[in-house]
Amino acid sequence: MNLATQARRCWPWLAALASGILYRACFAPFDQAWLCWIALTPLLAAIWFSGENSKRRWRRDLLLGYVAGLAFFWGVFSWLRTVTIPGLVLVGLYMAIYMAAWSWLAGRLRPQPRKPKPVTGLEAVTRRLAEKRAAESSGMLPVPNESPERNSPWLSSMRNLLLALLLASAWVTVETIRSILFSGWGWNTLGSALHAQWAMIQIVDITGVPGLSFLVAMTNVILVLTVRRFVDETRLKARRPHFDFTLTMAAIVGVMGYGIRAVQNPQESTPLRVAALQPNIPREEKFNPNFAQATFDKFTKLSLVALQSKPELLLWPESSMPDPLLPGTESFHFVLQFSAEIKTDLLLGIIDQDEKDAYNAAWLVTGGDQQVQLYRKLHLVPFGEYVPGRHTLPGIGVIVGDQVPEDFGFGQEFTVLKTTRPDVRLAPLICFEDTIGELTRQFVLRGANVLANVTNDGWFLRSAGSQQHLANAVFRCVEMRLPMVRSANTGVTCFINEFGRITQILLDDTGSQFTEGVLTGQIAVSANPTPTFYLKHGELFAQICCGVTLLTLLALLPRLVRPKLAARSL
Repeated sequence: MNLATQARRCWPWLAALASGILYRACFAPFDQAWLCWIALTPLLAAIWFSGENSKRRWRRDLLLGYVAGLAFFWGVFSWLRTVTIPGLVLVGLYMAIYMAAWSWLAGRLRPQPRKPKPVTGLEAVTRRLAEKRAAESSGMLPVPNESPERNSPWLSSMRNLLLALLLASAWVTVETIRSILFSGWGWNTLGSALHAQWAMIQIVDITGVPGLSFLVAMTNVILVLTVRRFVDETRLKARRPHFDFTLTMAAIVGVMGYGIRAVQNPQESTPLRVAALQPNIPREEKFNPNFAQATFDKFTKLSLVALQSKPELLLWPESSMPDPLLPGTESFHFVLQFSAEIKTDLLLGIIDQDEKDAYNAAWLVTGGDQQVQLYRKLHLVPFGEYVPGRHTLPGIGVIVGDQVPEDFGFGQEFTVLKTTRPDVRLAPLICFEDTIGELTRQFVLRGANVLANVTNDGWFLRSAGSQQHLANAVFRCVEMRLPMVRSANTGVTCFINEFGRITQILLDDTGSQFTEGVLTGQIAVSANPTPTFYLKHGELFAQICCGVTLLTLLALLPRLVRPKLAARSL
């Protein structure tokens, strides 16, 4: 086998691998967001421009997508190794299926050359003369009618635009399914790579993040089609306007224009003084009774520093105390005594318990009357807070070992927490809940006007996990046009405004987020914020994309069934 043959066999798989690597580089710690606009182009080129002689080309398309998916998911979630290496392996093996499914559909929608209709007699002579006159008037040589290039499937702007729209809808569909199925994990979608591009992300108050994923996926498809079209047009010497490329670029400019205009219209608001603690307690000390007093002392010391700024709301992170907050425990006594002394509203993450289950929960203790409001977490993290199928699939708990010895119970209510100030109502988002648009939306529909996240990303040590968590969370502010305050044990403690801009962030002298400290400042709170389109209609855009994809699959069904019927008849 010569070198050229080896290259022809290898390049598609290397291209698929390159797509996974480019996609992964869009996210922390690399944050090369611009790569998202070209990340899928090598994969698409491999699917469309190789494997013509494969017996089962559809299976090859699936495998190309799976290779790209493995490269991406194993790379982007590599920080899971700090908790569970088997879990990291299984996450990649499972989530790569979604990229494989999209690649299969891209292969099924591969443009095919049209079969020319046989033309004879007078009609053939008339057409030939017309082609010759047209070629002479344009200064180009006539192209023989039987030329295979003449039937190139890449030259139509309308067909290319339709193909891009279908594949962009399909991309949104697979992202939506993976964010829902098996309780879902929708992190690091194609659109979320743009989290720091403030002008681009404002459109999510209409479409949600799927709108950005759609635009980026569509651009990737159009770029591949445009390059191939230029190649064919150069060969044919027949240039035409590229309306597909022009409309795509116009859509990008339009989205940016919408964003620039949106940030120039802030809502009327009043300031709320906030302080957020980041105690940076190591995970091996978090629930160790031997370190309980050290934990109480650290929270007391940091809170006294925070209170110097006279905050109206003080935040402690997820699972702040070393044991459940139940009457009779040291933690229960410490929290109530401390909150009574400071007379400031205190929001903290706790472990709650009843006769049935333990719960990851949040308390709000109002400073004036010592009233306690409780929220129990609704969306638990699979293999982080519970193990799916623990009691039905023997051995599945080995994936996380002793990290999750027992399952937390699921909360049942979207509890909006009311502060001492009647115009401030909190959506208590615990841990990864601030990365879920529909869940956050339910709190806001019930009256919340401040997003408050208490989290503990200390499980992921000094990896990129906490940075990716924040990147996926900023979109909640834009979708709802509400500010967010975040208090992390270890992670990113910060304030975010209604446009998704991080206005303040806790860093040490070296610029690292992995530190102990207090973040104080103000956020702008609107008593009656104007509801966004996303708030009113939720994931409508994603649902439309799912509908388009379903119709596409139904349209393909005859083509999928016909070969099987033919094989059976033989």
